[in-house]
Amino acid sequence: MRLFGATDVGRVRRDNQDNYAFRTLKENGALLAVCDGMGGARAGQVASTAAVETFFSTVEEACVDGAPDDPAQRTELLLQACYEANHHVYSLAESREDYEGMGTTLVAALVFPGEAYVLNVGDSRCYLIEDHLIRQVTVDHSLVQMMVDRGEITKEEARNHPKKNLITRAVGVDREVNCDVHKIQLGQSSRLLLCSDGLTNVLTDSVLLQESDRQKDPEQFAKTLIDLTLEHGAPDNITVVLAQME
Repeated sequence: MRLFGATDVGRVRRDNQDNYAFRTLKENGALLAVCDGMGGARAGQVASTAAVETFFSTVEEACVDGAPDDPAQRTELLLQACYEANHHVYSLAESREDYEGMGTTLVAALVFPGEAYVLNVGDSRCYLIEDHLIRQVTVDHSLVQMMVDRGEITKEEARNHPKKNLITRAVGVDREVNCDVHKIQLGQSSRLLLCSDGLTNVLTDSVLLQESDRQKDPEQFAKTLIDLTLEHGAPDNITVVLAQME
């Protein structure tokens, strides 16, 4: 398994409120995460950093002797890590006036040979790319996704909707957080792509797939996605984390 991550402030924003991390675990496992903070420049950075750090420390502490083998326990581990991250960010938001209302998205993956467990809150996404196909694993927790689900707008119209940045769930905004976990199967050459909406608001799924087919090296693939986003104006921070099965 090869891992790579990168972030860029973009062409418009002065501060980068995204945060990411990836680490290998015992027994050929890996943990990846991307957070996109909100609540003002400093508060957004604090929220995304705190969420990533707490999420990772919770999982790593539980995996000192190796990750659990049972799928239900793996799912529960991700949920517990998300709850801990939510509690930490929420507590920080209550501790200072300039942190009030801050929060962050979170998309994370616990990856093993042959399978992955993907958790998300908000509109940062996870994609599975394999066999020249791309599939969005996560479902955005956003206002426009709700409108798409109700048939009020199309997926294409959602990309340019004036309220596309309004999310319906976030880590740290409320005392409790509701998150989704998806278990997926991975092939021998599958790619798992985690990213913030600074990427997906600019590049379509078809472009992501096209560049994946062109770039066999995972590091070059991730860098190409950021470069393309920058070429198209990059109005938001851009973050990409990639796990490639080998």
